[in-house]
Amino acid sequence: MKSKKIDYSHLSSNQPIGIFDSGVGGLTVAKEIKRVLPNENLIYFGDTKHLPYGEKSKEAIIGYCIKITQFLLDKNCKAIVIACNSATANALKEVLELVDAKIPVIDVINPVAEKVAFELHNNIGVIATKATVNSALYRKSIRKHNKFIQVDELATPLLVPAIEEGLKNHAITNSIIYHYLSNKKLKNIETLILGCTHYPLLIDEIKHFYGNRVRVIDSPNIVAAELKMVLENNHLLNEKNTAPTYDFYLSDITKNFEKISKKFFGRSIQLELKVL
Repeated sequence: MKSKKIDYSHLSSNQPIGIFDSGVGGLTVAKEIKRVLPNENLIYFGDTKHLPYGEKSKEAIIGYCIKITQFLLDKNCKAIVIACNSATANALKEVLELVDAKIPVIDVINPVAEKVAFELHNNIGVIATKATVNSALYRKSIRKHNKFIQVDELATPLLVPAIEEGLKNHAITNSIIYHYLSNKKLKNIETLILGCTHYPLLIDEIKHFYGNRVRVIDSPNIVAAELKMVLENNHLLNEKNTAPTYDFYLSDITKNFEKISKKFFGRSIQLELKVL
């Protein structure tokens, strides 16, 4: 997402990057940020006590996001990544108002929408939570850049609970994927956007369903690239740090989060309980 030039000269490159999501989904974004920006210190907040956000009211989501954003501001983060589509779709405006242009904020919808809008995509499908689909933010954002693109959005609410239960490569999850992707709304799509940061954890199963018929968009890669560009443009890249730190805070510590976070970031990481 392109934004007007803001003065971030008060920030330092060695400050951490804050990332938040309702649960393990944002780890797909955090993992990609770690790969693209290997010298950066990261602080991750997973609001596992309140997941899934996709089933919550807009007011509830805004409340959670405001508390988490303030926590990350208090942690002296130089940028915040809203690694949650439901949070972006329902609380981006409120997060931006709270941050008040003190630091950059990167969301997971607008960079993806802009990228696909300027590529050769005619019929785009989006699978996401109910909260994201009800906001219609993907369709609005894509068509703002290219009004000729057909965008069909489908709510797929059973996927997040299945992922949070650790049911990857499971018959139940495969049945859910088949049920959703067979929906007539997605019949003629050429491109599929995984409109929830949990869903890349099932990208192999989703690609298997389509074979080579549909391009599946790698949203974490796009978001990490956007973050790098913003930091680079504002001289905030941490290029000298040889021992980056990764701090994880959860509103409720779960076994599945512990398993996936340690798979992505190493066995030695510690999870800290933090109720806001």
